[in-house]
Amino acid sequence: MTWQAWYTLAALALMVAALVRGAARTDLVLLGTLALLLVAGVVGPEAAFAGFANPAVVAIASLFVVAAGVDRTGALGFVDGLLRPRSARPGPALLRLMAPTALLSGVLNNTPIVAMLIPRVQAWQSRGPNASKMLIPLSTAAIVGGWLTLIGTSTNVVVHGLLQAEGLPGFGFFTLSWVGVPVVVLVTGYYAAVGHRLLPDRTSASTEGASRGYHFELRVEDGASLVGRTVEDAGLRTLGDAFLARIQSGETVREAAPEAVLLPGDVLTFVGSSAAFDALLARPGLSRTAPDPDGPDLPLFEVVIASGSRIEGKTLREIGFRERYGGVVVALRRRAEDVAGGLGRVPLRAGDLLLVEGRPALAGRLATLSDDFALVAPVGHVRPVSRRAPVALALLVGAIGLAATGVLPLASATFAAALAMVGTGCLRGEALRRAVDVPVLLVIGAALGIGRAVEQTGLAALAATGIESVAPLGPVATLLVVYVASNLLAELVTNKASAVLMLPVALAVAGDLGVDWTPFAVAVTIGSAASFLTPIGYQTNLMVMSAGGYRYTDFARAGAPVSLIVCATTVTVCALVWL
Repeated sequence: MTWQAWYTLAALALMVAALVRGAARTDLVLLGTLALLLVAGVVGPEAAFAGFANPAVVAIASLFVVAAGVDRTGALGFVDGLLRPRSARPGPALLRLMAPTALLSGVLNNTPIVAMLIPRVQAWQSRGPNASKMLIPLSTAAIVGGWLTLIGTSTNVVVHGLLQAEGLPGFGFFTLSWVGVPVVVLVTGYYAAVGHRLLPDRTSASTEGASRGYHFELRVEDGASLVGRTVEDAGLRTLGDAFLARIQSGETVREAAPEAVLLPGDVLTFVGSSAAFDALLARPGLSRTAPDPDGPDLPLFEVVIASGSRIEGKTLREIGFRERYGGVVVALRRRAEDVAGGLGRVPLRAGDLLLVEGRPALAGRLATLSDDFALVAPVGHVRPVSRRAPVALALLVGAIGLAATGVLPLASATFAAALAMVGTGCLRGEALRRAVDVPVLLVIGAALGIGRAVEQTGLAALAATGIESVAPLGPVATLLVVYVASNLLAELVTNKASAVLMLPVALAVAGDLGVDWTPFAVAVTIGSAASFLTPIGYQTNLMVMSAGGYRYTDFARAGAPVSLIVCATTVTVCALVWL
């Protein structure tokens, strides 16, 4: 290998190590890697920055705006009646939930779809299955639905843009549908028939709070009628959707036993729902541990800590959450485990769900830090259907029609729809600025430049030679290796970076074998996005983790069969259709 190839390999190793350790935000890591390649002369400025001018970046930015316009106008408000379970049995309820979710994900960004449906699924459990039976399937449906069309996920669009940059025609609007349709059918059927049995059903009183509740703190006021009474006498023993977990008197932590006596200034740690927090706060003698100077009755937001967030591993006190973001964390939910210590002293983890109180502008400040927070959503907020909702839907359908029929290229059709969203008032002002996920665009642009270096230095050809060692077993076996390699790489880096790095390798393999490039490009696209085994593998998995009270093992147990279904279906369909 040349020194450029060795240097690029070393830069990639540093990139992977930084991403795995969460040393910095994903976009900063990839931009730093690109800078290393640029200053060493491995790639020139034109090749390094060509990715930012790729039509795929324009298309993805435009799709962010279109999806935000549809969400902002409440145009998807009809889904409540369509998805609401009619039975308490998980099987029929999952069929009603997963199929429409997958269809929506085929034309819209799956993140806002899941964010919109999480509170609805939690509300439906009063007359349907528990949320713990529904939320992992919801995330899975959103992921696999992204393969129904070209615009289903940004990874699809990135690979499409890369193919066009190589002088190839790219994907058709429904090329991925050959795999997406059978995958959606099989995965939905799996969860409805068998998969839901592998998910937890946390309904018992002893585990309900720990698995689905927030940890929040209230203080016993001096002179309150609660002072001197036992926990049981004070009516804090049986609270329905909450329970008293511990009592802290100064530096001493006491067990919340029924006979425990309440003292002035005691900090009571409860576990329960956001509604329970409001109900307990309304009781005389209980107050916030950190009163909000802006006054009561401010809106509440649910915020999920993202994997690799800059605040992961730090406490709320260390980061100065209130001063930094302008909101007060009033409660914390961490999967199905207990949270030891006061809220301000708990090191935050990926997947932690914070209940934050603040002014409406707080959502905008948090949403702009997309790499730090996987979800920012108002509590109990259902966006009303506005008079512009039909316009937003018409623009979405128009963009799909123009791109699907080939009247306009994808970037042109989505860009026109995005401008029309702004021009018709479906999206304006601060909402427009928040709609475009800039860190994602930076990741894509930098990854495209890194991919160019992998190709120019010969690393792609070298990797292709290694993969072709299984060529004597046939092109199907080689295709399987490409899929598995893409899938494993995506678990180490981002799915978009995996697709960018693996596509040159896949194209080289197809060229050396003398077969059509399409099945190998499809295998890279789907393999890079098929993350079902861990909560941090895909954004929507992390979003549902705390909301469903899941552990890591819940994802692995239910997701392993899904991974096998997707892998087998992808390789089989690609072999039958294109090889």
